[in-house]
Amino acid sequence: MALLIGTSGWQYRDWRGSFYPAGVPATRWLEHYAAQFPTVENNGTFYRLAAPATFADWRSRTPDGFVMAIKASRYLTHIRRLRDPAEPVARLLDAAGYLGDHLGPVLVQLPPTMRADSALLDACLGAFPVAARALKLTEPRVSVEFRHQSWETEEIRRILERHNSALCWSDRLGRPQGPLWRTADWGYLRLHEGAATPWPRYGKQSLSTWLDRIGQAWSADNDVFAYFNNDQHAAAPADAATLGVAAERAGWPVAHVTV
Repeated sequence: MALLIGTSGWQYRDWRGSFYPAGVPATRWLEHYAAQFPTVENNGTFYRLAAPATFADWRSRTPDGFVMAIKASRYLTHIRRLRDPAEPVARLLDAAGYLGDHLGPVLVQLPPTMRADSALLDACLGAFPVAARALKLTEPRVSVEFRHQSWETEEIRRILERHNSALCWSDRLGRPQGPLWRTADWGYLRLHEGAATPWPRYGKQSLSTWLDRIGQAWSADNDVFAYFNNDQHAAAPADAATLGVAAERAGWPVAHVTV
């Protein structure tokens, strides 16, 4: 198993002087980030889909082996609420495909007010391989982050399993924010807010517990992506580095890139 650890986003001004040295211009932050971590979750695509040329630029600025996860547009998840997914899914992959082999999983994060609808979920997940084939792209991995308890049913679990779509595990204040189902031969974890001091850091015990949970669900043949979303005060890159060190000390195969 490769454990790929990174942060949710990289363009945070308050990381300057802590994670980003003062002498590194913002135009070179991605290069600096990619020298430290093998993956990043691009959450900016949720608000505005970048142009194909921008995706191609991100690819050219990151080293071989670097992987960028993409958060699906809120147009698909929050405006259409998964209805008629073919066009927005195809538009997303048409642009993100310019990442080439740097394209990682796609995260579909649903609104907290959206109740379970198995037909909509099944159709949405089915739209990804259809669009990928039409665009002659490798079918992307898709993870789904539910935020309403009504999704926690065996029917929904079976749909995820059928599409090899990973249920997004998530944490807030050291507590899982839903069931810890293994629904695919790969995993996806988002850590939103730790309970340690200084806020919003994660403590060593909490990170160790998450490593144990990952180990109970997946084997050495599986990839697991872990992203820290606690960006305030540069907590995310600090915690990502700490998790990487802890994982290697525990014998986990942790992914690295060669710059």
